[in-house]
This record gives sequence, C-alpha cells and structure tokens, in this order.
Amino acid sequence: MFKTTRSRLAIGGAVLLAAGLALSGCSSSGTASTGAADSTLVAYTGQSGDYQINYNPWSPSNIGGVGTIYESLFFITNVNTNDPKPLLGKSSEWNSDGTQLTITLRDGVKWSDGKPFTSKDVVFTLDMLKKQKALNSIGYDGTAKAEGDDKVVVTFAKPSFVLGPNLLGKTWIVPEHLWKDIDPTTDVVRKPVGTGPYTLGTFKAQAFTLEANKTYWGGAPAVKTIRYLSLSGNTAGADALSQGSIDWQTGPVPNMDDIPGKYPGYDGITVGQNQMALLTCSSEAMGCSGPQTDPAVRHAIADAINRKQLNSLAFTNTASEISPTFALTTTQKDTISKDVSPAIMPESADKDAAAKTLEGAGYTKGSDGIFAKDGKRLSLTVEVVTGWTDYITAIDTMAQQLKAAGIELKAQQSSWNEWTDKKTKGDYQLAIDSLGQGPTANPYYLYNNYFSTANTAKVGEAAPMNIARYSNPEVDSALTKLAATNPDDTAATQPLLDVIQKHVVEDMPYIPVMTGGTTSEFHAAKFTGWPTEKNLYAFPAVWASPDNAEIFKALKPAKG
Repeated sequence: MFKTTRSRLAIGGAVLLAAGLALSGCSSSGTASTGAADSTLVAYTGQSGDYQINYNPWSPSNIGGVGTIYESLFFITNVNTNDPKPLLGKSSEWNSDGTQLTITLRDGVKWSDGKPFTSKDVVFTLDMLKKQKALNSIGYDGTAKAEGDDKVVVTFAKPSFVLGPNLLGKTWIVPEHLWKDIDPTTDVVRKPVGTGPYTLGTFKAQAFTLEANKTYWGGAPAVKTIRYLSLSGNTAGADALSQGSIDWQTGPVPNMDDIPGKYPGYDGITVGQNQMALLTCSSEAMGCSGPQTDPAVRHAIADAINRKQLNSLAFTNTASEISPTFALTTTQKDTISKDVSPAIMPESADKDAAAKTLEGAGYTKGSDGIFAKDGKRLSLTVEVVTGWTDYITAIDTMAQQLKAAGIELKAQQSSWNEWTDKKTKGDYQLAIDSLGQGPTANPYYLYNNYFSTANTAKVGEAAPMNIARYSNPEVDSALTKLAATNPDDTAATQPLLDVIQKHVVEDMPYIPVMTGGTTSEFHAAKFTGWPTEKNLYAFPAVWASPDNAEIFKALKPAKG
C-alpha cells in the first residue's frame, strides 16, 4: 500500500490497549466464539482517536461504506487478472474505437430504503462527477444517457479504454432521489442509503457497526454484523490480536513470521503490491540540483543495495523482489519487456558494477573511501517521515551498504506535512516511499502517474504525481497511444510498454528498492473464506475498499 496510509500510524509507538475492549461480538480467546457473536466480525483499521461520522462515499474523509453500503457497477481489483465481477452491472462493452461504453444493469435491485435502483441513478452519479470537479479524481469526461431502466450508454470525445476500470469498478453509485437535494462535496450523509450488502447500524465515537442488508440483491451475507473499533495504535492492535478480541487487522505485529503459532486461532497473509523506491528529483532541466540528477549515480545506488539483507533487517522478510521496470513480477510479469535484463533487481550488492558506473561518469574515490567529482563528495540526503521506523531502518541499512560502495547516504527526518511538501515541490534529493498501482493489474496506470510529463511540474511548483520531475517525449507518446488502445490487445500494447520500460530502466528516476508486503492477520478459527495466495480474490487489507466488502461477503462463521 502507499506509505501515506494508515498502515504507518503509530508504528513503533508505546501505546496501551483501550479499556473495555471486550465489546459485544468479541471473543476472549483465539477460538471461535459462541452464540450471536459467531456472526459478528470485529475489525480494526488502524483508526486512532474518535470517529467523526461521515458516510459520504465521495468524501476523502469518509469512515466507511464504500463497497459495503454503496456499490460500484463491477468489482475490479489489481491483485489478480480475473474478469470484472458483476455487481450493479451485468455486462459492459466498448465499441471498436473506445469512444462508447454500453453498460447493462442488474434487474430487481432496490436501495436500502426500498426504492428501485435504475439507470437514472447511474446517469445521475456520472453527471454529478462531471459537474463536481472536486469529486472527479478519475477524470471522467463522458456523457451518460439512460436507455430504459437497465441500460446506460456513456459516450466520450476520444478513445477512453483506460478510463474503464475506474468508471466501472471505482465509481460509487448513489440514489438520485436522495442525493439530488444535497451538496455531495460537504454532506457527511449521516443516514446512508445504498444497494450494498450492509446498512449502517449504530454509531459511537469509539465504534460503529454495519448490519447485514436483509434485502440485498445477492442475499444477506453470513457475517451479520461488522464492528469497527477505534484503538490507540498498532501496539494496541497487536495486543487485541493476542487477546482474541479483534478478528481482522492489517499491519505489523510481533512474530509476523509465525502468526498461527504465536496467535492461536489466527492466520495471516502478506501481499506484495506497491514498489518501494528511492524517489529522486531527477531532472536538471526541471530545476533539480544535486548528484542524483546524474543517471549514473542513480544506477550506482541501485547496484550497491543488498536487498536480501535489507529485507531481513528493515522489513522482517515481508518484502519481495522488484523489477527495474516497476511492473509487478506477479500479476504483471507478462508485461515485462523481453529486452530488459536483468528483469529482476539482484538480491545482493554489486560494488564493482557501482564503481565502474561511477568511474565511467568521471567520479574518483577519495581518501575517505567516498567517490567525488569536481571536488564534491558523492553525498546524498534521503527524506523520511519521523516515526516510519521500518523506512528509517532501511535508510540506515542502505547507508552502510552504499558506504561500502563509496556513496554517502544520510537520513533527514521530518513531519508528514514537511516531507510531503518537499516531495511535491521538488525540494529534495532523495525520498523513500512506494509507487502505487492503478485499478487493475495493468502497469499503464503506474507509468502514467509517475512518468508522464502531464503529471509533473518544475521545481517550486506542485507536481500531481510525477514528483521525480521526469519528462521524456518518447514515454509521453507511448502513454498517449496506450490510452487509446484496447488493453486486451496485447499485440498492440506490448511494443508501447517496451518503449516505456526501456526508458524507465535506463533513466531510473525512481531507484527500485523492493516490493513492499502488506500483512493482514485474521481470525481463521472464527470465520472461513479468507483470501489465500492460491485464491487471492480480493486485496486482504482491512482498510482496502471495496475489496474488504468482497471479503465480508465471502466469509462464513466457522461454527453456528
């Protein structure tokens, strides 16, 4: 996941378990509970402090309801390459040039207040997005029209294949009969009405519940109640896991290498999804300054990292291999260019390769063992957020590894706000963070976000996503062509990906570290149906919506 999400709250903090944790629906041991509690799942998302009521699925500060109360047309995830799963939509089809998308809707769906769901609700939602730019993070610019109650046709001015996954799988449909009278940018929707498998139960500042929707079109889920708790941080979550008083959480806990052995009745899963990198302010033409603007320095750093040691010391062996193309080696391995060698970054350091690269760029090693050029030592500073203990350990480890290769690396800790401001405005040399994936297992989205000129800006100006200030006209051209090409046409898309990956690897504005693992712990003795490595039907992070809703629907009490 992004390192800017809840998984990093209170890491390493000394916090205490909140009093009175053994709430209704909690089991006091690592075994399945009995009675009504069998069908109550207690979830901890990392929430610290009081909940502020907000069930507006389009609000960035909503506390729940995406996927559970409000549904999209289809379920689409980036952890597998499965076909979209029909939800409110039954089928969808593009025309040949990607300018028209026809969506056929499910019959007989009702809103939780009993009103019928129709195509007019879908058109209303899409029109709302187009009108409210603050909500339109997917860049929707189409024109939607209803054809009867069960069909919507969306027309675009240009080929828009790549918009499909977000439009179909990440657009939360809301009821026109209620939302036409509210401001979707400010209303917190205290009484949410949706088509999903759950409705809002009770709300209190320290906990709220979702209750199974008895009239859900897919049948009421077996998990009858979901209780979301607020605790005081990751340590409290680990304590609750030890006591058997929560059923699902995501984040670091002691003894992560043996969850079933250390937490009786529980199991866990680690999914590698977002690539950790040393981000660089890479372009002198865009205003960056420092030795990291030299591609030779970036390549030397990449060669000097001992990833196996780094994984052990900083990431408790939860990280995994990374490709210099930044295409995932799991769901995206078939898209890695055959021209890239090696396709996977080596586990061990290659100090000789790093030295050869630097010497070829005019660097010479000084008496202190550090390379220098034009009288300036090869010394670099990495920006990191105070409290991100695994990343701080990673920098300390890499500093020792790079020192052996003649490169000085220093950590600069700062607050979240300062760290974000530096990255966004280009006021940094290196920063450690993760590159996030898009809505599907298609590397186009990562490349468009982090490598396109359209998503960057000169130093001093805010860059939307491409904070490396990277700009390459050949990459931009390939991205433009990919956006207009049906992603299913691999014969057409792969040559374009080859072009992008060639430059990504050669220029290396983001130095590949490892693929970060997201670990979740769950009560396997109380519920069955959790995702596994062989059946990864959804991303198993408790805070990941709408994936968590698919998991809630799939679970069944182990007893009762």
